Amino acid sequence: MSTKLMIGIVQMTSGSDPESNVEYIERCVRQLALAGAKLIVTPENAIVFGSRADYHHYAEPLGAGLIQNHLAVLAEELNIDLLIGSMPVRNHERVMTTSLLFTPRGLADHYDKLHMFDVDVADGHQRYRESETFEAGSNVVVAKRDGFNLGLSICYDLRFPHLFNQLARQGADIITVPAAFTEVTGEAHWEVLLRARAIENQCFIVAVGQGGTHPCGRRTWGHSMVIDPWGRVIQQLDQKPDTLLVEIDLGQIEPLKRDMPIQSHARFENKFKENN
Repeated sequence: MSTKLMIGIVQMTSGSDPESNVEYIERCVRQLALAGAKLIVTPENAIVFGSRADYHHYAEPLGAGLIQNHLAVLAEELNIDLLIGSMPVRNHERVMTTSLLFTPRGLADHYDKLHMFDVDVADGHQRYRESETFEAGSNVVVAKRDGFNLGLSICYDLRFPHLFNQLARQGADIITVPAAFTEVTGEAHWEVLLRARAIENQCFIVAVGQGGTHPCGRRTWGHSMVIDPWGRVIQQLDQKPDTLLVEIDLGQIEPLKRDMPIQSHARFENKFKENN
């Protein structure tokens, strides 16, 4: 069985209109699938990037709604795994920011962002308070796919290494980091944190960012990249909307873990509720 996997990245500058964002995603996904991508990943807030009112207005119940139905049909038609980095999902009276994994058989798994970005940043927006818009999740999620395990995270989660350690302990071969890092924090910390998470957990990191100036005026860092388990950046983009096609070899992981068994050497462990 081949250990090679072709991954597609869709870097965006999303706005508040889901129809426009979905049209861009579909165009890019079709091009990447035609080029051989089997797993395609979009950024955080790929479907809606706007205000609290926008997120709450366009939120859909998990597994239902026009947007999710359209994406499910697309994944089935193209015979791919499609990870929507995040979109607003309604859970009763709450709204979560959620990664959705569509496979040829439909919605296979989802992850509600654990860590809310409640931070002050020295940029034009200055005050970020995600907890005023979204409810935080509670589960760690590793999706089992054909030939690999996919660990899910979203953006600010990147700053919490215990989450990534738990994903690795649950068998993640690849961890996705869809994001909307600010231009200020991205320039300072994006690459160094991504490479550290890959090295610490001996897995591939697929990081897909929003990039550029958005209609709401916010500026995001972009620089989507794929990193191997040794911490090497295989390929990356700059700041503008673009796509990237990267072939990885999952066969790199086992020899590295055998030669440097970090997990078995660890003396500390953080407990998370597992996704059952």
